[in-house]
Amino acid sequence: MPRIERALLSVTDKTGLAGFAAGLRELGVELVSTGGTAKLLREAGLEVREVAEVTGFPEMLDGRVKTIHPRIAAGVLAIRSRQDHMQALSEHDIPPIGMVVVNLYAFETHAARAEASVAELIEHIDIGGPTLLRAAAKNYQDVAVVVSPADYPALLEELRAGGGALSLATHWRLAKKAFAATAAYDTAITNRLARITVEDGRMQDRAPSGLPAVLEIRAARALDLRYGENPHQQAALYSRREGGVAAGEQLQGKELSYNNLVDLDAAWQLVNEFERPAAAIIKHTNPCGCGEQNSLAEAYRAAFAADPVSAFGGVLAFNRPLDEETALEIAKTFIEAIAAPDFEEGARRLLSSKKNLRLVRVGGFTGQELVIKSISGGFLAQTPDAHRLDRAQAKTVTRRAPSEEEWAALEFGWKVCKHVKSNAIVYARAGQSVSVGAGQMSRVDSVKVGAMKAVLPLAGTVLASDAFFPFPDGVEEAAKHGVTAVIQPGGSVKDAEVIAAADRLGLAMVFTGVRHFRH
Repeated sequence: MPRIERALLSVTDKTGLAGFAAGLRELGVELVSTGGTAKLLREAGLEVREVAEVTGFPEMLDGRVKTIHPRIAAGVLAIRSRQDHMQALSEHDIPPIGMVVVNLYAFETHAARAEASVAELIEHIDIGGPTLLRAAAKNYQDVAVVVSPADYPALLEELRAGGGALSLATHWRLAKKAFAATAAYDTAITNRLARITVEDGRMQDRAPSGLPAVLEIRAARALDLRYGENPHQQAALYSRREGGVAAGEQLQGKELSYNNLVDLDAAWQLVNEFERPAAAIIKHTNPCGCGEQNSLAEAYRAAFAADPVSAFGGVLAFNRPLDEETALEIAKTFIEAIAAPDFEEGARRLLSSKKNLRLVRVGGFTGQELVIKSISGGFLAQTPDAHRLDRAQAKTVTRRAPSEEEWAALEFGWKVCKHVKSNAIVYARAGQSVSVGAGQMSRVDSVKVGAMKAVLPLAGTVLASDAFFPFPDGVEEAAKHGVTAVIQPGGSVKDAEVIAAADRLGLAMVFTGVRHFRH
């Protein structure tokens, strides 16, 4: 690869630039720069050639025109192996540029300000920067393009080791990073300007709807998976590195599978519904047990007791660091994977004997991201189901109101029901799911399945339903098994019949006015 003899530097983020530029000068690299960047470098005692000296033109139009000039573009785009390209540079006395160090106007910072005017937004759209980045990345084999200050130290180290040259692999890595940077920049501009319309000859900036005009799905491939849901499907994990399961740190165990990650996320989202120590056991994305108690071990025991058979080979999550007492309980059965904010030393030591058990340390709860699903030909996007039940806003619709104990159970069951595939039914006591009926095509069948699967007594439990009961039969079926109170959204044309059935059977019933379908 060619030795870098000349670098063009023009940056908004000046972090570490002086040190990087000093390292380039030590290697004999000529520095070419624009106004503010040149000033900083001169203040650092470095010799710099202004872009205006190269082009023969001063910066113009309040800085809108700096680097857009044939003498800059040709110096970046000329292919060194092409004799005609190099002859053209020579004829016009254009110096070749071997490195471009550019980052862009901070458009997103200004776009985030609610009071930013349209004129201000437009003025903070970088033109020359993206042009330079794309030009340098296009000519990657001859030009190194640098967009991030984080790359400065490693690049200097490689340049020193390589006699002033970088490897082809580094050139290519930098080029891809530059194209990604311009793509993200253009998407940010597109999304923000989509809010602006022209009405009666005036620019109007409307408040965001909550969903972007252009859906940007950009995440780095973090992990190749053995296969997808089934062995004949390819799969990989892509991570934004912003917390959550996708950015979790695997501490032990065999490699994570596609299904492990889906279940870990389902469990992680469920336990983050609770304030007190909580445990969730997930099988095929559905909770087969959930507990919220005074300690993590008690929460796990409550969750496990609900369905010990389904818990075998399940995936767990906890909303507290996993301790040794809880680990002792977990070690009694086969578990595929565990997510927790951390793992105490005693728990790590105890579970280390289970070589295949995956332990994943998860930082942060990122439940407020858009929920995205692919369909043939496109994507569906929705805001997350972040609703939390407010007891004061719920409506008791039966003659009998829930007791305090029933209310505690109803609130717990409602939180779990939100994470069960619809049609969803949860039998619960305060702090413990007792049985779950998930994913049936009729609601009364979900009630029956939940009762059929129960290994704990159902008498005295409450029942949570993710959507309204279309007929009284679901409530009547629940009463047969000893349910004393029901929580549901309401909204059926037959609500009056359902309420009448509850009154006839002595049940308390609460309407939330909110549905929790989960497909």
